[in-house]
Amino acid sequence: MTTQIHLNGVVKTVASATSTPLLYVLRDELNLNGAKFGCGLGQCGACTVLLDDKPVFSCLTPLGAAVGRHVRTIESLGSAAAPGALQAAFIKHQAAQCGYCIAGMVMRAQALLERNTAPTDEQIRAHMEPNLCRCGTHMRILAAIREVAAAGSLQQTRKGG
Repeated sequence: MTTQIHLNGVVKTVASATSTPLLYVLRDELNLNGAKFGCGLGQCGACTVLLDDKPVFSCLTPLGAAVGRHVRTIESLGSAAAPGALQAAFIKHQAAQCGYCIAGMVMRAQALLERNTAPTDEQIRAHMEPNLCRCGTHMRILAAIREVAAAGSLQQTRKGG
C-alpha cells in the first residue's frame, strides 16, 4: 500500500507503513537527509520538521500523521548555493559547530518567525528551548535568529508550504 504526503510543496508517494516514523521516511525512502536522528525520544530536536507550519519531532511523528497535511524540511528553505535567510544567518554567525542540530534549529526558528516576525529574546529562547545544541552555540543561534527578525528577511525563504 502507498501513501501520499505533501512534502516541500510537492505531493510524494511513499511505500512505508503509516506507523513508520516520518524521520525514517524522509531519510530512508525520500533521501532527504537534513533532519537527523539524534535521540529517537523527542528530547533533542535534531529531527525537527514543520507539519502544517508547526515544529514537530519527526522521530516521534508517524507517517500517518502527515497524510493530508503539509510537511516542510530544511531542504525547502534553500541550498548550499542559495541559502535561505535563516540558513545564511546561521552561516554568518557560525552557529554550527558540529552541525548536527542545525537543521532542526533552523526549522524551529522558521516556524517562530513565520508566526511572529518580531519576537523578543524571551520569546525566542522559550520557542527554541526544545531543541538542544550539545556544542553550546546557543548564543550564536540566537544572534542569527535575531538578525533575520530585525531584517524582516524571512518572507524570502517561505517556500514549499
